[in-house]
Amino acid sequence: MTANTDPLSPCSQIAAQLDQRVLTLSFNRPERKNALTLAMYSALAELITHAQSNAQVRVIVLTGSDEFFTAGNDLMDFMNEPDIHPNHPVVRFIDALRLCKKPVVAVVRGHAVGIGTTMLLHCDLVYAADDARLQMPFVNLGLCPEYASSYLVPRLVGQQKAAEIFLLGEAFSGAEAEAMGIVTKAVPWDELTEYAREKIARLAQQPPSAVQRSKALLRAGTLAAVEASLSAEYAGFAEGLASEECKESVTAFFEKRAPDFSRF
Repeated sequence: MTANTDPLSPCSQIAAQLDQRVLTLSFNRPERKNALTLAMYSALAELITHAQSNAQVRVIVLTGSDEFFTAGNDLMDFMNEPDIHPNHPVVRFIDALRLCKKPVVAVVRGHAVGIGTTMLLHCDLVYAADDARLQMPFVNLGLCPEYASSYLVPRLVGQQKAAEIFLLGEAFSGAEAEAMGIVTKAVPWDELTEYAREKIARLAQQPPSAVQRSKALLRAGTLAAVEASLSAEYAGFAEGLASEECKESVTAFFEKRAPDFSRF
């Protein structure tokens, strides 16, 4: 199969390539550390949704660049549409990825911040560089966990470790993420491309209906709990976005200073 590139994507900041039944979607905004805009979320939702009905696609791959998988939400762009509703670009991406029937693989180098880490919880396989830097700094921003991470992360790492990850918001390595079960395998940076390519190619050669049935069964037991967690998190996230704590965090970010929460 001949590789097909950018015409697949409705957004220039999401590079799309279809080759050998593998659709690779790459975050392509290096000047902003691959921070995700609403347009990028919309494009990702559309591409993932269309891939489900495309018989030429057996595997979807999410990846970024050498230094950044993604820095998470583009704060300025996100604050322009803070009301969370079913047609919000972020919500459409969240639903498209978590409900995708076909297998999704993430390949992670560099930084994966916020939703850059929580989206990994909804991928079927995650291969990361052992020195990748993952982080869920929602509390640091005056917010709360999202993408059902408040439910899924404690199931993987235990309650107290999850509390440390969220309440302190500190970064951890790809190797640490493998030990916690957040990524499938962490390998040295220079070995990641070939290692992931071999696994993805093998997955694309598996019987597709059997893969999809197995994926559905693996996720059936947590589907209702994930839905409930998402609903609670959307409410908490909206409350956080409207808070003075969040305003202080965002202001401090753009003023390039440490936030001051002493008055709260």
